[in-house]
Amino acid sequence: MSHSSEPVSRRTVVQGAVLTSAALMVNVPSAAGADPDGTPPATAGASTLLGFTEGSAALHPDRVVKSACQFCNSNCAISVGVRADRVISVRGASGDPVQRGNICVKAPMMAELVHSPLRLTKPLIRTGGRKGSKDSVFREATWDEALDLIATRFLALRDSGQAASIANRTTGRLPRGTGSLVARLFALLGSPNNTDVGPVCNDAGGNALKATFGLGNFTNGYGTDGATGQDDLGSADYYLFLGTNQAETHPVTFDYLLRGRERNQAKLVVVDPRRTPTGVLADEWISPKPHTDLALALGILHHILDKDLHDREFVDRWVLGFEELQVHMAGSGYTPQWASRVTGVPAETIRRIARDYARADKAAIFCNAGISHQLGAFDTYRVLTFLAAVTGNIGRPGTGCNFMHNTWPGDLHLPELTARTPEVGAALPVGPDYFAEAILTGKPYPLKAIITQGNPLISSANTEKVREAFRTLDFYVYTGLFMEEAADYADVVLPVSSPLEYEGVYMRRDDRAIRWQEAAVPRCGESKTDYEIWIDLAHALARQDQRKGHAYWADAFPLGWKDYSALWAEFVKHTPGMGGMTRERMRKRSEPLRWPCPTPRHPGVSVLYQDHPSWYEAAESLGAAKGRRFLTPSGKIEIFTAELDRHLATAGHAALPGFYTHPEVTGAHPTLSYGTSFVTNPVNPQAVTHPVRLGVQGDDAVHRAYPLMGITGRPSVVHFASVTHWAPTGARLNGIRFLQLHPDTARRLGIEDRDDVVVESPRGKVRATALYWEGIREDTVFLPNTFGPAQKLAEELGAERYEAANTLVDDRYYDNLSGQQAYKCFACRVVKVPG
Repeated sequence: MSHSSEPVSRRTVVQGAVLTSAALMVNVPSAAGADPDGTPPATAGASTLLGFTEGSAALHPDRVVKSACQFCNSNCAISVGVRADRVISVRGASGDPVQRGNICVKAPMMAELVHSPLRLTKPLIRTGGRKGSKDSVFREATWDEALDLIATRFLALRDSGQAASIANRTTGRLPRGTGSLVARLFALLGSPNNTDVGPVCNDAGGNALKATFGLGNFTNGYGTDGATGQDDLGSADYYLFLGTNQAETHPVTFDYLLRGRERNQAKLVVVDPRRTPTGVLADEWISPKPHTDLALALGILHHILDKDLHDREFVDRWVLGFEELQVHMAGSGYTPQWASRVTGVPAETIRRIARDYARADKAAIFCNAGISHQLGAFDTYRVLTFLAAVTGNIGRPGTGCNFMHNTWPGDLHLPELTARTPEVGAALPVGPDYFAEAILTGKPYPLKAIITQGNPLISSANTEKVREAFRTLDFYVYTGLFMEEAADYADVVLPVSSPLEYEGVYMRRDDRAIRWQEAAVPRCGESKTDYEIWIDLAHALARQDQRKGHAYWADAFPLGWKDYSALWAEFVKHTPGMGGMTRERMRKRSEPLRWPCPTPRHPGVSVLYQDHPSWYEAAESLGAAKGRRFLTPSGKIEIFTAELDRHLATAGHAALPGFYTHPEVTGAHPTLSYGTSFVTNPVNPQAVTHPVRLGVQGDDAVHRAYPLMGITGRPSVVHFASVTHWAPTGARLNGIRFLQLHPDTARRLGIEDRDDVVVESPRGKVRATALYWEGIREDTVFLPNTFGPAQKLAEELGAERYEAANTLVDDRYYDNLSGQQAYKCFACRVVKVPG
């Protein structure tokens, strides 16, 4: 594949993306201010784009609204120009020194979603057709009619003793706090099966952070630490990225890191089986075999301990279990040489990473879905927390374990329920992909009714099995912006409003930072916000419930909460560490505000666990004893305790992890087997899980027929989840699914660049277009996810309606602690489409 001779710089990461947008929708301000080092802002170049909109009578906005982009955890502020209730411009807002007025290609696409003619505008009720088929027939309904139907079906299951057969699956697109309303309704209903998006996204990182440090959150912050006035993550002198392609997934906050890197001459090391735009910008790109990051982390840790590169003073004062870790690693055989044999990374490279990371003054680890989507995700993240702990790279600016999407707000609290709620049993195994198993087999008990706010027909592993399950499901409610794949399986379809149509807190930045955004345009049709839907559903239950009565539901869901500012005030009042995060304070800020922020005078916390009075005040608000630095039971970092070890052992794990990997990784490595019984999940005790036996010897049998390893991920900077495929810009710029494979591999298979191909695994097959890419391992192919058969815009531009990528992924293999599905490795073969 040919490569441009133009050098890649940090400027092109954001600015280049902006320039691909439609000219009228860019309008990036040219006065965002200079970097602290005196260099001009990244938006200065973008200001030369000739839009010719200034002074235009037709294109002068009636009003400009402060909002925020919905598409990733950069949480970019935007200024939305509105004329006659239509969005006519989307600009990067100035005043935030991290963002500096930047936006990427996705921000203008928000307007395309708002004004899309494909939007759902009214509730729909199924009247005919087979579930999942295009001959499904729906009729328009009123909101009361649709919600009363849902309420009647739910109450019938509850009254027959089957409340646990009702489940909800949320998504990351919800206004913040909607999940708390869902949890409240499910508590009143008596079902434990209210799940969030975490097992599909990045729950494993949060689980590991909580086990080691006490909080399950991204440890450091972008920009200035309000407590000390120091730059935080921009001050690092060593960045270790594992499984994170931030140039495409978090372009604006990545640009901030690159500016800091320039100032500090920091080293950037990117670990990824393929060379991404992030890897192109790195000082060093390292390409391990997929699903072997646990071996790499163990090899780095072994070398640090073997050569006494740890921070003895910090360890002596703040770390529990270091001696046990030393003994474990010394007897493990997890040397760099061993790790090299597993990963394919040279042993000297592993030793160099260990030395450079340990000797850096400030070293920051960043991870994302590339680590989370492995069946050993929790244990891999745990070993990475050990690296930070033993080198003292925690609780200081420019350091930390920055496991992306492990952010806040999550658990927003409402007033205690006054009604006596039913006793609930154990939830299904963590991970919404287990829904299909419960529907089809009835184990550990059946599911009969589900509401989703996402699209399980795209996001779930082993998609054909999920299709079969949703075809047989008794009752299904889909909520969304469009008639996505899942909507064809629904009995009731509910239209939701897009974020530009309401005020509140929507997306959030990885570093626990949130913004307040204003409503820019009227609601599309009769759509409602997600929080309004759940409040109104509670009142439908109040109308229909002959057993518990009206007040049981209505008193728990005041109609006043449909005003998001009133609902947010309840969250501020009742949620620990949130007392300073009022609507009024956030509306005045150009920068987002970070949690914890316990009082109106508190600056918010950038550096978790910092040895500073500001952190200790915040820690006390979260329930820590006075002077406790870490929120673990001991108040210290807990690498090993006998209690933690016993706790994890119930599910087959240990406080000090050993190596295992996916059975479809080439090389016949140690893997795992799952028991058939259920035990209480030690990490998520509200649910059950299958215990595992680790270290089971694998074999290479599957690779006789399926010789390659496949990984999935985001298609490009253009896309986020599946929603951007519904925008014309998204379909135009990246509506073709390109399978990245090494040219040498392709030629051996008789495949030319841009040939139509079929990718097949033991679970099924999907179509794609071959894309020669030298920056990928020869034994690996990369298949973009988020494409699906409902995305008609791509078809109108000459592309395919593709099968879901997760058709290829085996749902039997998952992290039994966090519920993370193993999207990052599947055995496959690639063949050219004849003709």
